[in-house]
Amino acid sequence: MWWLLALLIAASLLLALAVHDRLQRKHAIIRNFPIVGRFRYWFEALGGPLRQYIVTGSNEERPFSRDQRRWIYASAKKENNYFGFGTDNDLELTPGYLIVHHSAFPVHTPHPGEPAFDPTYSCPSAKVLGGFRKRKHAFRPSSIINTSAMSYGSLSHAAVEAINRGVALASAMQNTGEGGIAPPHRHGGDLIWQIGTGYFGCRDERGRFSLERLIDGLKDTPVRALEIKLSQGAKPGLGGVLPAAKITPEIAKIRLIPLGQDCISPSAHSAFSDVSSMLDFIEQIAEATGLPVGIKSAVGDLSFWRDLAHEIETSGRAPDFISIDGGEGGTGAAPLVFSDHVALPFKLGFASVYKIFAERGVHEDVVFIGSGRLGFPEQGLLALALGCDMINVAREAMLAIGCIQAQECHTGNCPTGVATQRPWLVRGLDPTLKSARLANYLMTFRKELLQLANACGELHPGLVPLDRLTIIDGFAAKSAKDTFGYETGWGLPTEEERAAVRALMAAGTRAA
Repeated sequence: MWWLLALLIAASLLLALAVHDRLQRKHAIIRNFPIVGRFRYWFEALGGPLRQYIVTGSNEERPFSRDQRRWIYASAKKENNYFGFGTDNDLELTPGYLIVHHSAFPVHTPHPGEPAFDPTYSCPSAKVLGGFRKRKHAFRPSSIINTSAMSYGSLSHAAVEAINRGVALASAMQNTGEGGIAPPHRHGGDLIWQIGTGYFGCRDERGRFSLERLIDGLKDTPVRALEIKLSQGAKPGLGGVLPAAKITPEIAKIRLIPLGQDCISPSAHSAFSDVSSMLDFIEQIAEATGLPVGIKSAVGDLSFWRDLAHEIETSGRAPDFISIDGGEGGTGAAPLVFSDHVALPFKLGFASVYKIFAERGVHEDVVFIGSGRLGFPEQGLLALALGCDMINVAREAMLAIGCIQAQECHTGNCPTGVATQRPWLVRGLDPTLKSARLANYLMTFRKELLQLANACGELHPGLVPLDRLTIIDGFAAKSAKDTFGYETGWGLPTEEERAAVRALMAAGTRAA
């Protein structure tokens, strides 16, 4: 009978553990999959020691490698995110490998334990959003790192709320995505409201843009700017579909769409049809709201960007900011051919656009925002040196709040409750706990960007010139400035902007 007693004790312990797992809120995987979910964390812990025998290498997985995910997870949890025993990257034989040139006389970076150390340092933008066109509500963003467009519908209400609470903690901003403003967006974080081709949240009964509904939707919301989405890295030029299965009554109400039908985002806007009418549309909205209004696009046909630069130069009309998304970016599900073969990757796309604007002398008239797998310090520094004024992160933010790169976003079966509307899966994601993790990630990202800038002898990441970065290809090394064909001074703030950002850094602008 002793074995029966042992079996009953074991079963009782397992039942108690299952109840504990279901009730705890710290780990979404364990909460949704009691006991079984613990294997994921055990395998993660054993991955390092056993990697060379049973799992892939540190830099082999895509879209984010094991090393990248480990850095995000550790940063989000405020754990030790250092790596020991030197780099395991093959520096000479990795095409396009980036090297940062440190200075012999760096700026001192305070470390934990020193009186001046402050991990919440917000690192403001060098440019004022809406400054060129003198918008009524122009402002200088307090953080150069913000979250990119991820709509309520594609993400769960718990994930959207976690991101909103997290950006509030980190004094950053959240882009709503094209799904409109939802209750999960109203937890203290500043917003950029994205307006897509479906005009969700600001459309009339026929699906056309409604300025009246836009103005009504802005009431009592912390919206700092508006972004008109032309395309995104996941599926540029295609539009999108939110399946009927993911559309709840609340989502239908927010988007102003019928329940029980797939929600279609058309490929193109109906409110404008060329560059000039797009600029008229921007000016109409900016005049009515006083807010900075920008555009977001992946980079394909360069004639659009030439026409836009020409219009800015000759007419003075301009978007207040331009968000460039790389073809490697995009949280949304997409046909494989679009995600793999449509739109230039970020570095080539952004450099192509920036050079067009710089050659016409209008590159200082807009704020440039980069996105597309830029959520790591070295990639962020390169993007800023290329001319970005700010950086948006999407999938990296998802990883920070619990995503495990299961790549189930398009099925509604996301095991961590991030990209699903299924209540039992969403329940596993605790917005309050995960918001702190997002804030930790954003602040660590900013801190390490500042450390890189200080190592280069500069006070702010946006002040590091492109010729302080080298691209290695085999045993050949080439300055990033020459690699991308930039002229001296391109990508750097003006002297006025340099003075402003140095004054802000010296004054000690901190996160709330």
